[in-house]
Amino acid sequence: MAEEFIDQTSLGPQTPLSPRDLRLSEDEVDHFQWEESPDELPSPYLLLYNLKPFKDRNRHVFLRGVPIIVHVESIERHLRGFKVRPSTVYLMRITHGDFTWSLKKKFKHFEELHRDLMKHKFKLRVIRPLARLAVPLRREPGVATVMPALPHQPEWASMRQVSSKQKRLEEYLNSLLEKSFYRNYHAMLAFLDVSELSFIQDLGPKGLEGMILKRSGGHRIPGLNCCGRHRICYQWSKRWIVIKDSFLLYMRPTNGVISFVLLFDKGFNVQVGSRETGAKYGVMIENLSRTLIIKCISYRQACWWKQEITNLAERHGQDFLTDHRFDSFVPARHAIPSRWFVNGSGYFSAVADALDQAKEEIFIADWWLSPEIHLKRPVKSNHWRLDIILKRKAEEGVRIFILLYKEVGLALGINSEYSKRTLLALHPNITVMRHPDHVSSTVVLWAHHEKLVVIDQTVAFLGGLDLAYGRWDDQEYRLADLGNAVEVDNTETQESGEERGDKDGSRATETREGQTHGQDEDTECNVDGKIWLGKDYCNFIKKDWVQLDKPFEDFIDRSDTPRMPWRDVGVVVHGGAARDVARHFIQRWNFTKTVKTKYKPSSFPYLLPKSQTTADNLPFEVPGCVPANVQILRSVECWSAGSSENSIYNAYLHVIRDSQHFIYIENQFFITCADERNVYNQIGDVIVERILKAHRARKTYRVYIVIPLLPGFEGDLSTGEGNSIQTILHFTFRSLCRGQYSIVERLKNHMGDDWVNYVSFCGLRTQAELDGKPVTELIYIHSKMLIADDRLVIIGSANINDRSMLGKRDSEMAVLLEDSETQTSTMDGEDYQAGSFALALRLHCFRVHLGLSDDEMAGVQDPVSDQCFQEIWNARATTNANIYDQVFKCVPSNSTPSLALLREIAAGPDLATENPEEAREKLARVRGFLVQYPLYFLNDEHLLPPLNCKEGMIPIEVWT
Repeated sequence: MAEEFIDQTSLGPQTPLSPRDLRLSEDEVDHFQWEESPDELPSPYLLLYNLKPFKDRNRHVFLRGVPIIVHVESIERHLRGFKVRPSTVYLMRITHGDFTWSLKKKFKHFEELHRDLMKHKFKLRVIRPLARLAVPLRREPGVATVMPALPHQPEWASMRQVSSKQKRLEEYLNSLLEKSFYRNYHAMLAFLDVSELSFIQDLGPKGLEGMILKRSGGHRIPGLNCCGRHRICYQWSKRWIVIKDSFLLYMRPTNGVISFVLLFDKGFNVQVGSRETGAKYGVMIENLSRTLIIKCISYRQACWWKQEITNLAERHGQDFLTDHRFDSFVPARHAIPSRWFVNGSGYFSAVADALDQAKEEIFIADWWLSPEIHLKRPVKSNHWRLDIILKRKAEEGVRIFILLYKEVGLALGINSEYSKRTLLALHPNITVMRHPDHVSSTVVLWAHHEKLVVIDQTVAFLGGLDLAYGRWDDQEYRLADLGNAVEVDNTETQESGEERGDKDGSRATETREGQTHGQDEDTECNVDGKIWLGKDYCNFIKKDWVQLDKPFEDFIDRSDTPRMPWRDVGVVVHGGAARDVARHFIQRWNFTKTVKTKYKPSSFPYLLPKSQTTADNLPFEVPGCVPANVQILRSVECWSAGSSENSIYNAYLHVIRDSQHFIYIENQFFITCADERNVYNQIGDVIVERILKAHRARKTYRVYIVIPLLPGFEGDLSTGEGNSIQTILHFTFRSLCRGQYSIVERLKNHMGDDWVNYVSFCGLRTQAELDGKPVTELIYIHSKMLIADDRLVIIGSANINDRSMLGKRDSEMAVLLEDSETQTSTMDGEDYQAGSFALALRLHCFRVHLGLSDDEMAGVQDPVSDQCFQEIWNARATTNANIYDQVFKCVPSNSTPSLALLREIAAGPDLATENPEEAREKLARVRGFLVQYPLYFLNDEHLLPPLNCKEGMIPIEVWT
């Protein structure tokens, strides 16, 4: 038998092949071992995290029970050099279920396949006796045991002969592909240009694949010294390349590991030729972050590769190749189910429910992440604690990838190292990366600031909320938490008065929570009934976080110090927009893996973006959504993601400039009005231009700006320990009302004191009882939101300052939503078609800020009217601010223009201490939380820190 095998495998190219060569005996037709697929995965998509070596016989490539049909469509005949005899190439079209692809093969490739299958058959005959004893054999019904011979004719045969041979080759392949014994053999898979990634529906249509030689290097990454980056020192490696609709990748055949992923973007380009590639028969494929060189066996094959890659990219990946509005990396997606969340209660609860429904992947990117944070309150068990949820999903087979900002430890105490260690210890399916390495990357000043949670690349949460301590709050904005908490609403809907929501969806969420509590992780905790446990109870202006590795230990005295309420805004999007958010995460993840040597091992896998072709197949939808046109925006730079973009900034400028009636801004910072020296973003300048345009046209136009009363840094201005606070206040006042570049001073130059009819600056404050006496605290506004004309909304992680907006500094993400559904409202005294999403969000904000009842909501329906702007908004803000000053001598306040006066006032008692009853009577007249922003606070002081203190040594760019 061995001699027969040697004779057959050594056949020359002109030797006819016998029909008996590939005949299988009765019990060899289909061995059960070859037909059986590997262990079932929760989802076919998860196969990409379980790839096997190319010669592993248990590779699961084809769709089970789906035939493979080959059609040899045509032939091409080419003369090679000075040879007289033409080379014949067969063009084949192959169909496998919904997948169709083309192949070009010469007859010698058929001969090589034939010999490989003969070797395969011989090996089976050798091991067959042992295999028969171990596993029962079976035959595929209806399949003949005799296979046709490989047709053979000389390459110089006539066209009629070639056409006949073409038909026989088609029959030959189809006959082989009916048998799993031959179909699943690695030589057949290589011949068909297929791999385990070929037929995963979520990765899009089947593209070009094949074995190539690729050249090392080509990365365009600042600070990365790669010897293969230049054309002097490099090496060639054998890789299997896979082209998909919006990316390409290559894999190591020896172990099946994905070695690199190149995402298609606006820098995508394919070139052929030795001059462009530096290699004979080379193909150059590049994007904004890398130039990849591969080598083909002929110039004709190189041109074929270029043609197929370009056609696939332009046909299916056009969204990522062209310029889009605001210079964003993606276009607007239409009719996307979207929902806003105000405060962490509803946002965290929806994130918890979505995480619980994950089947394949979870992506999380945070500036700060606290593993022990409870996502639903009050806490009754650990079931809804973040680390417990992630562990539970990892045990179910879901792959979890988490990107954390790696802080400068001396400057920031968020202890991302502890978060990473805690998460990695939960389960091997949880993978965590931190970035940047400040020394090696030379990135010291900037941060990864976006906050994302993506479920199965189908549902994406983003906005201003990290999954971290201090963020959970609801519209009560409680100051005290001594235990025995009342029930809180974890399922805030978008319905309030005339606002739109989904009550049925909310009730379903509440029922779900009640059913799942106690099924596991049901150890009793929080017996005192607190809402904020341990480090979650905080007031970071009084004292910043410490000892984060002891999460359940308090670090401030609850009986003496009120907590600082946290106001924030988030959003959830689905479908194509969620795919875009996931693509940003994948770009950052893959970039981090490329630049950090410690992440080279395969335990930190490259991630693949799902195709937009399946984006509308939603496994679930967050309740309470409305359809909107959604565009994802970013601030990224080469240090953070390998490409540059500042589309958030461009969108802010465009929306403000084109607004017709009003804008409403809530933001953690307001540092703007360019002087081209310290501040460069022009958001404040565009606001001034838009107001002056309305003033010249004698049109009504309103600007609502709501920002924190104090920056969120630890310190006490009355004791001289608030240099960080003073520095941010300096740049804030410089933007609002002080100096030649400020909004107020520039407006005064054109309209005097009439500026108050156009723009309002406010903050938020609340009060409560603690230890039997009234206390107050500002509500820390962490939102990053813009509403324009009740039709457009921007929600994200980007502050109004240079760090977030310029793109070259912090990395950020936001979403621009344009309503596709409208409802009748009022604007400037006339009927107006407002967007359902934007109007509901704006009315919710006004209701909470102003403390309005249902009967009073009609007064704020028209945000441009004098009744809303002056008689309700400004009047209530002024009244509330005056009451708080009388009762508490608040900081900040217009009554303290100097530090000396501030210290003097702080040294004396306030009304709340001297006469609590009178204080309570006055506080009873406070409505809502809105207060005037104190534009004259410390007006007589130079607020920049002295150069001899640590804050004074920090570059100005850090503050702005």
